[in-house]
Parts: sequence; structure tokens; C-alpha cells
Amino acid sequence: MNSNTLPTLPTLQDVIRARQTLGDRVKVTPLLATASLSRLTGTDLVLKAENLQRTGSFKARGALNRLEYLTNAERAKGVVAASAGNHGQAVAWAAQQIGLPCTVVMPIGASVSKIAATRGYGAAVQLEGEAFDDAMAAARRRCAQSGELLVHAFDDPLVIAGQGTVGLELLDEAPDLENLVVPIGGGGLAAGIALAVGERHPKLRLIGVQAASCAPWLGRTPAGATIADGIAVKQPGEMTQAILRSRLTELRTVTDEEVAEAILLLLERCKLLVEGAGAAAVAALLAAGSQVKGKTCALLSGGNIDPSVLLSVVRAGLTRAGRYLMLRVRVPDRPGQLSRVLSVIAARDGNMVTVFHQREGRADLGILDTEIDLTILARDESHAEEIIAAIAELEGITVHRLV
Repeated sequence: MNSNTLPTLPTLQDVIRARQTLGDRVKVTPLLATASLSRLTGTDLVLKAENLQRTGSFKARGALNRLEYLTNAERAKGVVAASAGNHGQAVAWAAQQIGLPCTVVMPIGASVSKIAATRGYGAAVQLEGEAFDDAMAAARRRCAQSGELLVHAFDDPLVIAGQGTVGLELLDEAPDLENLVVPIGGGGLAAGIALAVGERHPKLRLIGVQAASCAPWLGRTPAGATIADGIAVKQPGEMTQAILRSRLTELRTVTDEEVAEAILLLLERCKLLVEGAGAAAVAALLAAGSQVKGKTCALLSGGNIDPSVLLSVVRAGLTRAGRYLMLRVRVPDRPGQLSRVLSVIAARDGNMVTVFHQREGRADLGILDTEIDLTILARDESHAEEIIAAIAELEGITVHRLV
């Protein structure tokens, strides 16, 4: 089949054919049981770990399936993709496998690690605009001038069919599944899965999850950036909407705080590294009032999180749990005062992270005083309060909690 004979809307047969086309070039990702998250969510929860897929996300499936159907003329000119990161990496990898020229247009603010990874797969990277939609507009202009083929991130029948192979795997791995929770941006993944499971498992509840600040499927105008940048799409696809209109059981939204908590829990409890969009399904199940019961799968769509974002998530999570403690301690400016404070912290098993003296630039600081900013790792909130109380008992010393 070539690009001129693409079906208008994909079908289950297209998904089955995509599985044959992809073969063993993409991974059959594991379905992982998790007792700890099952307890926290109140479900019998399993995790479909597409974060362990080639290029770090499910996108490799749709990209490779799409590129396998290019004509010889299209292969000679090469392909262009617009992406916030994961789709671009996938198209770059697929082009490398087949031997095609590839350019990926990404927003200026795209993750540094995703830009580097895309270049690492051999693609040229062009930075344009503030968001995905700006990058898409630039990619369309480029293709109109150059004749290169635009590989759409989600609104393409062969891309949707490729993503749908996740659904076929789930039918093999968990035929008794009752609920499937999937992050939704443009909708390609959810649409492909809906095609794969719709006829064979019509009772399966398909629950979509969007970022609260970018939920166009619910008719909300995007209201700023989100940690779940992989699903931050302003406009869903026409094909994906047509497929999901009758197949999507429910739509939910999650806040960045809920997503960050899910990232940290997956890292701590399951030893799985996921990005914001990849944690959205788990975040939705952890949210208050979730009320999803029975055998449930949360799809971890990707694991390409920027290290700086991960660091912020870990710090925020430790702070909310009372484990990341920042104190400002005022002491007499005499030898031995810092030692007194540190001895108290050590005696109560506090783990020192940083110590910073502040003597200058403070009008309210006495001539014979100094301030010390301390960062301490505690076991939990009660342990943090114990450390603060012990420091406050020291004569001549005052303590103020910053975080």
C-alpha cells in the first residue's frame, strides 16, 4: 500500500495489519501488577509500561507503521514531524530504521533531553514557536515548500492503527480487564486502542485523562503550561474524535500536583520512571472520588522526563510529605553555635543536605547575630516537627520554618 491509497478512517483490520508490519521491531511491553498502588487506588491495578517501549513511549508504534507505507518518491524527499518530544523521537527513530531523511519541528521550550534524543536518532531539529500547535504550523509551511511528507502525530490512519497494537497486546495479556485508563492529547493512542478492543471486548470501560490546564476534549480553552506536556494539545484530531465519540466511556482531568505525586509514587513504589503524560492515568485513579473498581489498567504512555523536571517533582513531593525541610536559624555570631545546631539535628537522625550562612544584606539582623539556612531530609512530618522543636529548645537560638 502507498500513501495515495490510505483508508479514510482506520479499522480493526488495519490495527491487526499494523501488528504484522511492526513485527518484533517494537517491544511487547510488560503488564505489571502493583500491590501498593492497588491499595492506594482501591482497584486491582496493573500498569501497561509503554515507558519501556523503544524511544521511551508508545509513539514508536505509529511512527514506524506510517513510514513503512511511503512511496519511493516520498522516501527520497524525506519526512517532517511536529512534536513536543515523543512523536519527534519516534519518527526520527523510525526514519533511521528505514534510512530516510527526517526533520523534526519542536517548540522552543521543548525538553532539552527530548531535543537531544531526537538529534541522537539522526534527525535535524528545527525549533519554532511556543507550543505544539506553533510547531505544527511551521512544519506544514515547510512541507508545502519542500514537498516533504508531514507525519502527523495523531490524525493519520496508519499512525492510529500502529498505536492500536497496544490494545491487541492488552487483550492477550489481560482478557479479564474491566477498566482501561489512557492519557489523551490528540487522541491517537486512545483511538487506536478503541479500535483494537471495541469489537472483542465491548464491555471494557475506556477512561480518558487530560491535563486540567489543557483539556480541549472537554471544551476547555488551554490555560497555560503543564507538566504533562505530552498531552498538551489544543485541538484533538478529526479522525480520533470520530472514532472516540462513541467508544470513550468517560473523560477526567488531573492537576499538575496530582501528576507530580503519581510520578513520585511510580518511581518509589514501582521503580518506574515516567514523564508527566505517562503518569496521568495513575494520577486520575489516585484522585479523590475516583470510584473506579475492579480489574483496571493504567497506561504509562511515556518515560521521557527531563531531568530538571524530575528534580523539581522529587523536591516538591518530599516537601509535601514533610521530608524536605528548610529552616532559617538565628544564632549568636560566636564559635560553636553551628555545631550546637548540627549536633541536635544529628542526634535526631536528620540528614543534612545544605548549610548556608547569612551575615550581610539583612537590616533586621543584629550586629552580633548570624542566620543559617538549613536543608534537612526528615522521615516524615512528625520527624520534621521533632527536629524543629529540639532546635527551638537551644538557648539563644530561634528557628523559623521556610518549607
